[in-house]
Amino acid sequence: MQYFQALKLGQKRVAQAREYLNELTNGKAMPALALSDNKSNIWNPVGEENLYAFVDESAGFVLTDNSGYILALVDNKGFSKTIVQGVTKEQKDILEKKFKEDNIPEFKGKVTLPV
Repeated sequence: MQYFQALKLGQKRVAQAREYLNELTNGKAMPALALSDNKSNIWNPVGEENLYAFVDESAGFVLTDNSGYILALVDNKGFSKTIVQGVTKEQKDILEKKFKEDNIPEFKGKVTLPV
């Protein structure tokens, strides 16, 4: 796929994921990655599927605040499409219930966050 085609499709998928997450978090979702990792000149958009992941310092990330978690909606390879920072333990529990109600599976692998 050509770069601009992949980017456009990835941006569309990011926007859809962000819209959903904004509904759950009162507009706190930020866009993340539109393209999946590119180790060559092959361009791929992030995947269409949505899975959720909560990231904390135990996952090897250094969070800039002490408010708890980063919530990411990711594709099946762990590339984050949208994120919310500063999720508390109480908010995490509420959001996990909502994801289960909406049949959004949890992602258990390594999450790729934007730099």
